[in-house]
Amino acid sequence: MAHDIKDIAGVDRIIHEPARTLITAILYAVESADFTYLLRETGLTKGNLSAHLARLEEAGYVKIEKGYRGKVTQTTCSLTEAGRAAFRHYREQMKRALDSMG
Repeated sequence: MAHDIKDIAGVDRIIHEPARTLITAILYAVESADFTYLLRETGLTKGNLSAHLARLEEAGYVKIEKGYRGKVTQTTCSLTEAGRAAFRHYREQMKRALDSMG
């Protein structure tokens, strides 16, 4: 039981940051999401969301595609297979650790 609690120390620090946990959770539930949708759902500022997405992209967890819808630029984000696997593993670790507490 105590071993499961100690597992929290080994969680993925990239995902564990609260804003990135929220972003990955949202992206895990959908095939992809545009930047505006993520702004609305997370409540983050544009700069903050951009910085967190960049960190997730650097880790290989998020794929960011920029394009146009008509004449308007559109940024679409999706989890990579590595990102999906990392989020599943993170979720399992947290569940085990929290379940062992009571």
